[in-house]
Amino acid sequence: MKLRIDNEAMLEEFFENTRLLGIVASIEQYRFCWYLNQMLNFDFRINNSIEIHLNKKTRNYFFPIFQYGNQSGSIKHYLYNTEDDGEYLLPAFRHLDFLWLMNDDVPTDQELSVLMNSIKTIPSVQMVVELTNEKI
Repeated sequence: MKLRIDNEAMLEEFFENTRLLGIVASIEQYRFCWYLNQMLNFDFRINNSIEIHLNKKTRNYFFPIFQYGNQSGSIKHYLYNTEDDGEYLLPAFRHLDFLWLMNDDVPTDQELSVLMNSIKTIPSVQMVVELTNEKI
């Protein structure tokens, strides 16, 4: 008997209750999180236990992930830094500096629009766009 991993089903399940934003911002990751925390009342914290490690061309690259769990609901926020020393987490999206994944109790279209407009008020943010998992 052979067991097979159904990657399509895993992807569907992972992205089932998610919203994803791509952000272009010429700002350091810690400063961007500081702005999110101060201006938009989030509490992003780096979570080193879930950072993404990539070994490519005998070099190690680390893509930190900042995490925030809303106390009043079940929504979880993950902010991915997409670049490390010239290497990209998603080479097809090398123009994006951050990916913001929201899952579980995802925001409505109106709430997401308000969030996107608020992010655009942060200095150095050039673009905020919603992405779909199919694009990734």
